[in-house]
Amino acid sequence: MRRNPVPIMTIDLSAAPVASRRTWEAPARYWPALTAATEKLDPPYGVIALDALRFNTHDMLARAAGKPIRVASKSVRVRDVLDAVLALPGYHGVLAYTLDEALWLAAGDDTHPPIDDVVVGYPSADRGAIARLAASPELAARVTVMVDSIAQLDLIDAVAAPPERECIRVCLELDASWRTAALGHIGVWRSPVFTPDAARELAERIVARPGFALVGMMAYEAQIAGQGDRPANAAWGATLRWMQKNSKQDLLQRRGAAVAAVREVADLEFVNGGGTGSLEFTASDASVTEIAAGSGLFGGHLFDTYRAFRPAPATAFALSVVRRPNEATATVLGGGWIASGPPAVDRMPRPEWPTGLRMVAREMAGEVQTPLTGDAARGLQPGDRVWFRHTKSGELSEHVNAFALIEHGAIVGESLSYRGEGRAFL
Repeated sequence: MRRNPVPIMTIDLSAAPVASRRTWEAPARYWPALTAATEKLDPPYGVIALDALRFNTHDMLARAAGKPIRVASKSVRVRDVLDAVLALPGYHGVLAYTLDEALWLAAGDDTHPPIDDVVVGYPSADRGAIARLAASPELAARVTVMVDSIAQLDLIDAVAAPPERECIRVCLELDASWRTAALGHIGVWRSPVFTPDAARELAERIVARPGFALVGMMAYEAQIAGQGDRPANAAWGATLRWMQKNSKQDLLQRRGAAVAAVREVADLEFVNGGGTGSLEFTASDASVTEIAAGSGLFGGHLFDTYRAFRPAPATAFALSVVRRPNEATATVLGGGWIASGPPAVDRMPRPEWPTGLRMVAREMAGEVQTPLTGDAARGLQPGDRVWFRHTKSGELSEHVNAFALIEHGAIVGESLSYRGEGRAFL
């Protein structure tokens, strides 16, 4: 990203911004100020506005109402930010997305301290990473792997059998989706473990298995946390709110019963649930001891469709206008930084500044170019910049090597993404 080197700095998020400093609430000042601060950079580049990031970290703590937040690294992928967030009281541990990543974070290096509590959010079939975990007393004490079947334990034993290897810490995942006779499965397809009886049965088999320690449970309610309840379509919004209300009632009962059943056979250290979009609900569940969240730190535009909260746009990226195919269109280089989920307009980055820009329906966000129309497009010329907001969070860090850190209208440092550190885990 950088054409001229900038200093590396330690990010301090300890002081929450006061209302008078919420510059992002005045877009006509916020976005031009980012342009001025980064005028010597050549797009594409990403920025982190530190005051907005501070607001998001403290707002999430308030929403969690005292329950610890485990940082979902998938939605950040910047070690400087992970270190800064984990330095705040109320945040503890990381929810990683691959075992290889978890081992990297848990090992640390000369510039980043080891993270001593990393839970892998998904089962792993990475035999090399399993072998490294099983061979290291330090890593085995810091990393917990996710399981939802005995077959996953068999895979670990096939790589490194006890008693020669270290004891492997495991977390049992409960399916938090909502199931109805009329609508079927509502949520994401994760664990096959749905009922309290099934959770207890699996827990008993894990506890009886040499070389494993059952230390946690997880149940991620994607249909609540990952669905904004204020979409543009009012009728669809009413349907979503009805679904989420009923799903919450089901999950409070079922998750509570499953946790109680597992606790009868294992001394659980943690029960993880939730996400940025459901912090308040998950905090209200007495069976949950911690909440996973990460996307709200950077504040992608996905969260503009939630009624309960509104994060600041702490990160954004700039692209250059490179051509004018006609008087009504300006085309930027790049732009196809697409978020995960069902392919749709709400998974695409959104042009934020200048206001009044929109993508061309037959082309949308492209890998190498994105044409933009609207009144503002008529005034754009080659070399001008357009600011975009990403949808979720992880996709932004996968496209830039580093983020320019913005404070008081100037670049005060930069932070490398995983990509900038030469790491691409998934």
